[in-house]
Amino acid sequence: MDLAEQNSDGTMQWAAITGVIATVSVFAIAQGLSYPLLSFILQRQGVSPAMIGLSAAMTPVGFIVSSPLIPALARRFGAGRTALTCAALSAIMLALIGWTQNVYLWFPLRFLIGVVTNPLYVLSEVWVIALAPPARRGRLMGIYSTVISAGFAAGPLCLLAVGTDGWPPFLVGIAAFVFCGACLALVLGRLPKVDEAGHRVSVMGFMPMAWLLLSAVVVAAGFEQGVLALLPVYGAYYSIEETRMSALLSMMIAGNIAMQVPLGLLAERLTARLVRFICVSLTVLGCVLLPVLIETPLIWPCVFVWGAVSYGIYTMSIVELGERFTGSALVAGNAAFSLMWGVGGIAVPPLAGGAMDVFGANGLPITLGAICLALALTTVLRGRMA
Repeated sequence: MDLAEQNSDGTMQWAAITGVIATVSVFAIAQGLSYPLLSFILQRQGVSPAMIGLSAAMTPVGFIVSSPLIPALARRFGAGRTALTCAALSAIMLALIGWTQNVYLWFPLRFLIGVVTNPLYVLSEVWVIALAPPARRGRLMGIYSTVISAGFAAGPLCLLAVGTDGWPPFLVGIAAFVFCGACLALVLGRLPKVDEAGHRVSVMGFMPMAWLLLSAVVVAAGFEQGVLALLPVYGAYYSIEETRMSALLSMMIAGNIAMQVPLGLLAERLTARLVRFICVSLTVLGCVLLPVLIETPLIWPCVFVWGAVSYGIYTMSIVELGERFTGSALVAGNAAFSLMWGVGGIAVPPLAGGAMDVFGANGLPITLGAICLALALTTVLRGRMA
Protein backbone atom coordinates (compact mmCIF):
# COMPACT_ATOMS: atom_id res chain seq x y z
CA MET A 1 0.00 0.00 0.00
CA ASP A 2 1.35 3.43 -0.91
CA LEU A 3 1.05 6.33 1.47
CA ALA A 4 -0.72 8.39 -1.16
CA GLU A 5 -3.55 5.85 -1.28
CA GLN A 6 -5.10 7.02 1.96
CA ASN A 7 -8.11 4.71 2.11
CA SER A 8 -10.03 6.73 -0.44
CA ASP A 9 -12.78 4.10 -0.37
CA GLY A 10 -13.52 5.08 3.24
CA THR A 11 -12.84 1.65 4.73
CA MET A 12 -11.12 1.24 8.07
CA GLN A 13 -8.15 -1.12 8.37
CA TRP A 14 -8.81 -1.84 12.01
CA ALA A 15 -6.06 -4.40 12.55
CA ALA A 16 -3.33 -2.03 11.35
CA ILE A 17 -4.81 0.99 13.14
CA THR A 18 -5.19 -0.91 16.41
CA GLY A 19 -1.63 -2.21 16.17
CA VAL A 20 -0.14 1.24 15.61
CA ILE A 21 -2.20 2.85 18.38
CA ALA A 22 -1.23 0.02 20.75
CA THR A 23 2.39 0.65 19.82
CA VAL A 24 2.24 4.35 20.57
CA SER A 25 0.23 3.86 23.78
CA VAL A 26 2.89 1.57 25.25
CA PHE A 27 5.56 4.01 24.10
CA ALA A 28 3.71 6.81 25.90
CA ILE A 29 3.56 4.77 29.12
CA ALA A 30 7.33 4.23 29.00
CA GLN A 31 7.95 7.93 28.37
CA GLY A 32 5.47 9.01 31.04
CA LEU A 33 7.16 6.74 33.56
CA SER A 34 10.73 7.81 32.81
CA TYR A 35 10.35 11.57 33.35
CA PRO A 36 9.20 11.51 37.00
CA LEU A 37 11.32 8.43 37.80
CA LEU A 38 14.57 10.10 36.83
CA SER A 39 13.61 13.32 38.61
CA PHE A 40 12.88 11.40 41.83
CA ILE A 41 16.23 9.60 41.62
CA LEU A 42 18.18 12.81 41.03
CA GLN A 43 16.33 14.52 43.86
CA ARG A 44 17.33 11.71 46.25
CA GLN A 45 20.92 12.17 45.13
CA GLY A 46 20.79 15.82 46.19
CA VAL A 47 20.99 17.21 42.67
CA SER A 48 19.81 20.83 42.38
CA PRO A 49 16.43 21.62 40.74
CA ALA A 50 18.22 23.59 38.01
CA MET A 51 20.39 20.58 37.14
CA ILE A 52 17.33 18.28 37.18
CA GLY A 53 15.58 20.65 34.77
CA LEU A 54 18.61 20.75 32.45
CA SER A 55 18.79 16.95 32.51
CA ALA A 56 15.11 16.65 31.57
CA ALA A 57 15.61 19.15 28.71
CA MET A 58 18.03 16.77 26.99
CA THR A 59 15.21 14.57 25.70
CA PRO A 60 13.37 17.34 23.80
CA VAL A 61 16.75 18.52 22.49
CA GLY A 62 17.13 14.99 21.11
CA PHE A 63 13.72 15.37 19.45
CA ILE A 64 14.79 18.61 17.80
CA VAL A 65 18.11 17.25 16.55
CA SER A 66 16.68 13.98 15.20
CA SER A 67 13.55 15.36 13.52
CA PRO A 68 15.22 16.54 10.28
CA LEU A 69 16.81 13.08 9.87
CA ILE A 70 13.58 11.04 10.00
CA PRO A 71 12.43 11.35 6.35
CA ALA A 72 15.88 10.30 5.09
CA LEU A 73 16.01 7.37 7.55
CA ALA A 74 12.58 6.18 6.41
CA ARG A 75 13.66 6.31 2.77
CA ARG A 76 17.07 4.72 3.34
CA PHE A 77 16.15 1.85 5.69
CA GLY A 78 12.36 1.66 5.40
CA ALA A 79 9.92 3.11 7.92
CA GLY A 80 9.14 -0.24 9.54
CA ARG A 81 12.77 -1.21 10.04
CA THR A 82 13.58 2.27 11.36
CA ALA A 83 10.73 2.16 13.90
CA LEU A 84 11.59 -1.36 15.11
CA THR A 85 15.25 -0.44 15.49
CA CYS A 86 14.28 2.66 17.47
CA ALA A 87 12.09 0.61 19.83
CA ALA A 88 15.03 -1.72 20.54
CA LEU A 89 17.48 1.19 20.98
CA SER A 90 15.04 2.93 23.34
CA ALA A 91 15.01 -0.15 25.59
CA ILE A 92 18.81 -0.26 25.51
CA MET A 93 19.14 3.44 26.36
CA LEU A 94 16.76 3.12 29.30
CA ALA A 95 18.75 0.12 30.53
CA LEU A 96 21.96 2.16 30.32
CA ILE A 97 20.33 4.97 32.29
CA GLY A 98 19.30 2.50 35.00
CA TRP A 99 22.79 1.00 35.05
CA THR A 100 24.77 4.25 35.27
CA GLN A 101 22.74 6.23 37.88
CA ASN A 102 24.96 9.26 37.27
CA VAL A 103 23.60 12.73 36.54
CA TYR A 104 26.45 13.64 34.20
CA LEU A 105 26.26 10.43 32.17
CA TRP A 106 22.51 10.89 32.01
CA PHE A 107 22.90 14.08 29.95
CA PRO A 108 24.10 12.29 26.79
CA LEU A 109 21.94 9.25 27.48
CA ARG A 110 18.75 11.32 27.86
CA PHE A 111 19.70 13.19 24.69
CA LEU A 112 20.11 9.86 22.86
CA ILE A 113 16.82 8.49 24.17
CA GLY A 114 15.15 11.58 22.65
CA VAL A 115 16.95 10.87 19.37
CA VAL A 116 15.90 7.21 19.17
CA THR A 117 12.32 7.52 20.45
CA ASN A 118 11.40 10.40 18.15
CA PRO A 119 11.31 8.42 14.85
CA LEU A 120 9.12 5.79 16.51
CA TYR A 121 6.63 8.47 17.55
CA VAL A 122 6.71 10.37 14.24
CA LEU A 123 6.33 7.31 12.01
CA SER A 124 3.51 5.91 14.14
CA GLU A 125 1.66 9.20 13.74
CA VAL A 126 2.23 9.13 9.98
CA TRP A 127 0.80 5.61 9.77
CA VAL A 128 -2.32 6.53 11.74
CA ILE A 129 -2.96 9.58 9.54
CA ALA A 130 -2.42 7.56 6.37
CA LEU A 131 -4.70 4.73 7.51
CA ALA A 132 -7.57 7.06 8.49
CA PRO A 133 -10.33 7.48 5.90
CA PRO A 134 -10.78 11.24 5.29
CA ALA A 135 -14.41 11.18 6.49
CA ARG A 136 -13.36 9.69 9.84
CA ARG A 137 -9.96 11.27 10.32
CA GLY A 138 -11.16 13.66 13.04
CA ARG A 139 -12.49 10.98 15.38
CA LEU A 140 -9.55 8.64 14.72
CA MET A 141 -6.95 11.31 15.48
CA GLY A 142 -9.01 12.18 18.56
CA ILE A 143 -8.72 8.55 19.68
CA TYR A 144 -4.99 8.64 18.93
CA SER A 145 -4.47 11.81 21.01
CA THR A 146 -6.59 10.38 23.83
CA VAL A 147 -4.57 7.16 23.95
CA ILE A 148 -1.25 9.05 24.00
CA SER A 149 -2.45 11.33 26.79
CA ALA A 150 -3.76 8.37 28.78
CA GLY A 151 -0.47 6.56 28.28
CA PHE A 152 1.57 9.48 29.56
CA ALA A 153 -0.79 9.79 32.53
CA ALA A 154 -0.53 6.04 33.24
CA GLY A 155 3.28 6.13 33.33
CA PRO A 156 3.51 7.86 36.74
CA LEU A 157 0.80 5.53 38.07
CA CYS A 158 3.09 2.58 37.33
CA LEU A 159 5.54 4.06 39.82
CA LEU A 160 2.90 3.73 42.53
CA ALA A 161 2.91 -0.02 41.93
CA VAL A 162 6.65 -0.67 41.56
CA GLY A 163 8.20 2.28 43.41
CA THR A 164 11.18 4.34 42.30
CA ASP A 165 14.03 2.35 43.86
CA GLY A 166 16.34 -0.09 42.11
CA TRP A 167 15.68 -1.89 38.84
CA PRO A 168 11.90 -2.61 38.99
CA PRO A 169 10.73 0.74 37.52
CA PHE A 170 13.41 0.59 34.81
CA LEU A 171 12.42 -2.97 33.95
CA VAL A 172 8.81 -1.83 33.49
CA GLY A 173 9.96 0.87 31.07
CA ILE A 174 12.30 -1.50 29.22
CA ALA A 175 9.53 -4.11 28.92
CA ALA A 176 7.18 -1.41 27.60
CA PHE A 177 9.60 -0.50 24.79
CA VAL A 178 10.09 -4.18 23.93
CA PHE A 179 6.32 -4.74 23.88
CA CYS A 180 5.99 -1.61 21.76
CA GLY A 181 8.29 -3.17 19.15
CA ALA A 182 6.37 -6.46 19.32
CA CYS A 183 3.03 -4.72 18.67
CA LEU A 184 4.54 -2.95 15.67
CA ALA A 185 6.10 -6.13 14.27
CA LEU A 186 2.71 -7.88 14.28
CA VAL A 187 1.12 -5.33 11.93
CA LEU A 188 4.13 -4.21 9.90
CA GLY A 189 2.95 -5.97 6.75
CA ARG A 190 -0.37 -4.09 6.86
CA LEU A 191 1.13 -0.62 7.17
CA PRO A 192 1.38 1.85 4.27
CA LYS A 193 4.83 2.53 2.84
CA VAL A 194 6.28 5.92 3.67
CA ASP A 195 9.71 5.44 2.10
CA GLU A 196 8.69 6.45 -1.41
CA ALA A 197 11.32 7.07 -4.09
CA GLY A 198 9.50 9.89 -5.88
CA HIS A 199 9.24 13.55 -4.92
CA ARG A 200 11.05 14.21 -1.68
CA VAL A 201 10.30 16.91 0.87
CA SER A 202 12.71 17.69 3.70
CA VAL A 203 11.73 19.00 7.12
CA MET A 204 13.23 22.41 6.34
CA GLY A 205 11.54 22.40 2.94
CA PHE A 206 8.19 21.66 4.56
CA MET A 207 8.23 24.62 6.93
CA PRO A 208 7.23 27.34 4.41
CA MET A 209 4.43 25.07 3.20
CA ALA A 210 2.58 25.05 6.55
CA TRP A 211 4.08 27.70 8.82
CA LEU A 212 0.75 28.42 10.54
CA LEU A 213 0.26 24.75 11.42
CA LEU A 214 3.78 24.61 12.83
CA SER A 215 3.15 27.79 14.82
CA ALA A 216 0.09 26.10 16.33
CA VAL A 217 2.27 23.16 17.40
CA VAL A 218 4.75 25.53 19.10
CA VAL A 219 1.87 27.18 20.96
CA ALA A 220 0.30 23.85 22.02
CA ALA A 221 3.62 22.47 23.24
CA GLY A 222 4.63 25.66 25.01
CA PHE A 223 1.24 25.91 26.72
CA GLU A 224 1.29 22.31 27.95
CA GLN A 225 4.87 22.43 29.21
CA GLY A 226 4.41 25.88 30.72
CA VAL A 227 1.33 24.83 32.67
CA LEU A 228 2.85 21.55 33.88
CA ALA A 229 6.00 23.30 35.04
CA LEU A 230 4.58 26.52 36.48
CA LEU A 231 0.95 26.06 37.56
CA PRO A 232 2.11 24.71 40.96
CA VAL A 233 4.31 27.81 41.29
CA TYR A 234 1.33 29.96 40.31
CA GLY A 235 -0.73 28.39 43.10
CA ALA A 236 2.01 29.15 45.62
CA TYR A 237 1.52 32.89 44.95
CA TYR A 238 -2.04 32.43 46.24
CA SER A 239 -0.92 30.20 49.15
CA ILE A 240 -2.81 27.27 47.65
CA GLU A 241 -1.57 23.92 48.97
CA GLU A 242 0.38 21.61 46.69
CA THR A 243 -2.21 18.83 46.85
CA ARG A 244 -4.92 21.11 45.45
CA MET A 245 -2.67 22.32 42.63
CA SER A 246 -1.73 18.72 41.80
CA ALA A 247 -5.43 17.89 41.67
CA LEU A 248 -6.02 20.84 39.33
CA LEU A 249 -3.30 19.55 37.01
CA SER A 250 -4.95 16.13 37.09
CA MET A 251 -8.25 17.77 36.17
CA MET A 252 -6.57 19.45 33.19
CA ILE A 253 -5.16 16.12 32.02
CA ALA A 254 -8.61 14.55 32.47
CA GLY A 255 -10.09 17.22 30.19
CA ASN A 256 -7.39 16.50 27.65
CA ILE A 257 -8.09 12.75 27.72
CA ALA A 258 -11.89 13.02 27.73
CA MET A 259 -12.47 15.61 25.03
CA GLN A 260 -10.19 14.84 22.05
CA VAL A 261 -12.65 12.44 20.40
CA PRO A 262 -15.59 14.90 20.70
CA LEU A 263 -13.35 17.61 19.23
CA GLY A 264 -12.41 15.25 16.41
CA LEU A 265 -16.07 14.54 15.67
CA LEU A 266 -16.72 18.28 15.63
CA ALA A 267 -13.88 18.71 13.12
CA GLU A 268 -15.60 16.22 10.82
CA ARG A 269 -18.79 18.34 10.89
CA LEU A 270 -17.04 21.70 10.61
CA THR A 271 -13.35 21.81 9.63
CA ALA A 272 -10.17 21.11 11.58
CA ARG A 273 -9.02 24.69 10.99
CA LEU A 274 -12.22 26.19 12.40
CA VAL A 275 -12.21 23.89 15.44
CA ARG A 276 -8.57 24.75 16.05
CA PHE A 277 -9.45 28.46 16.02
CA ILE A 278 -12.25 27.79 18.52
CA CYS A 279 -9.79 25.87 20.73
CA VAL A 280 -7.25 28.70 20.59
CA SER A 281 -9.93 31.29 21.44
CA LEU A 282 -11.22 29.28 24.41
CA THR A 283 -7.64 28.79 25.61
CA VAL A 284 -7.18 32.58 25.63
CA LEU A 285 -10.42 32.89 27.58
CA GLY A 286 -9.09 30.36 30.11
CA CYS A 287 -5.97 32.50 30.59
CA VAL A 288 -8.20 35.51 31.30
CA LEU A 289 -10.38 33.58 33.76
CA LEU A 290 -7.54 31.87 35.66
CA PRO A 291 -6.76 34.78 38.05
CA VAL A 292 -10.48 35.40 38.57
CA LEU A 293 -11.46 31.80 39.34
CA ILE A 294 -8.32 30.30 40.90
CA GLU A 295 -9.66 30.61 44.46
CA THR A 296 -13.26 29.62 43.62
CA PRO A 297 -14.93 26.23 42.97
CA LEU A 298 -15.46 27.28 39.31
CA ILE A 299 -11.76 26.71 38.68
CA TRP A 300 -12.41 22.96 38.41
CA PRO A 301 -14.64 23.01 35.30
CA CYS A 302 -12.51 25.85 33.94
CA VAL A 303 -9.27 23.85 33.97
CA PHE A 304 -11.08 20.76 32.62
CA VAL A 305 -12.13 22.70 29.52
CA TRP A 306 -8.77 24.48 29.42
CA GLY A 307 -6.94 21.16 29.26
CA ALA A 308 -9.27 19.89 26.53
CA VAL A 309 -9.03 22.86 24.20
CA SER A 310 -5.33 23.62 24.73
CA TYR A 311 -4.35 20.11 23.61
CA GLY A 312 -7.10 20.25 21.00
CA ILE A 313 -4.94 22.83 19.21
CA TYR A 314 -2.44 20.06 18.51
CA THR A 315 -5.04 17.40 17.68
CA MET A 316 -6.70 19.68 15.11
CA SER A 317 -3.30 20.51 13.64
CA ILE A 318 -2.65 16.79 13.08
CA VAL A 319 -6.05 16.40 11.41
CA GLU A 320 -5.38 19.34 9.08
CA LEU A 321 -1.92 17.98 8.29
CA GLY A 322 -3.53 14.75 7.12
CA GLU A 323 -6.11 16.66 5.08
CA ARG A 324 -3.53 18.73 3.24
CA PHE A 325 -0.49 16.49 2.74
CA THR A 326 0.42 12.97 1.60
CA GLY A 327 3.58 11.09 0.73
CA SER A 328 6.96 12.47 1.67
CA ALA A 329 5.37 15.83 2.58
CA LEU A 330 3.32 14.06 5.28
CA VAL A 331 6.43 12.36 6.70
CA ALA A 332 8.37 15.64 6.64
CA GLY A 333 5.38 17.42 8.18
CA ASN A 334 5.14 15.01 11.11
CA ALA A 335 8.87 15.30 11.69
CA ALA A 336 8.54 19.09 11.59
CA PHE A 337 5.70 18.84 14.13
CA SER A 338 8.00 16.94 16.46
CA LEU A 339 10.76 19.51 16.00
CA MET A 340 8.36 22.39 16.72
CA TRP A 341 6.97 20.55 19.78
CA GLY A 342 10.51 20.45 21.13
CA VAL A 343 11.03 24.13 20.37
CA GLY A 344 7.80 25.15 22.12
CA GLY A 345 8.51 22.91 25.10
CA ILE A 346 11.96 24.39 25.60
CA ALA A 347 11.22 28.06 24.83
CA VAL A 348 7.92 28.87 26.54
CA PRO A 349 8.43 27.67 30.15
CA PRO A 350 11.52 29.88 30.72
CA LEU A 351 9.69 32.78 29.03
CA ALA A 352 6.67 32.33 31.30
CA GLY A 353 8.89 31.88 34.34
CA GLY A 354 10.72 35.12 33.56
CA ALA A 355 7.38 36.91 33.18
CA MET A 356 6.36 35.63 36.62
CA ASP A 357 9.57 37.12 38.04
CA VAL A 358 8.57 40.50 36.55
CA PHE A 359 4.76 40.52 36.87
CA GLY A 360 4.22 38.09 39.73
CA ALA A 361 1.67 35.26 39.46
CA ASN A 362 -0.11 36.84 36.50
CA GLY A 363 3.02 36.48 34.40
CA LEU A 364 1.92 32.90 33.65
CA PRO A 365 -1.55 33.59 32.19
CA ILE A 366 -0.24 36.77 30.51
CA THR A 367 2.48 34.83 28.67
CA LEU A 368 0.31 31.86 27.74
CA GLY A 369 -2.58 34.09 26.75
CA ALA A 370 -0.32 36.29 24.62
CA ILE A 371 1.08 33.44 22.53
CA CYS A 372 -2.41 31.98 22.02
CA LEU A 373 -3.86 35.37 21.12
CA ALA A 374 -1.05 35.92 18.59
CA LEU A 375 -1.93 32.56 16.99
CA ALA A 376 -5.65 33.44 16.89
CA LEU A 377 -5.01 36.84 15.29
CA THR A 378 -2.62 35.35 12.75
CA THR A 379 -5.23 32.73 11.84
CA VAL A 380 -7.85 35.45 11.26
CA LEU A 381 -5.50 37.63 9.22
CA ARG A 382 -4.37 34.67 7.09
CA GLY A 383 -8.00 33.78 6.45
CA ARG A 384 -8.75 37.31 5.25
CA MET A 385 -5.72 37.33 2.97
CA ALA A 386 -6.56 33.95 1.46
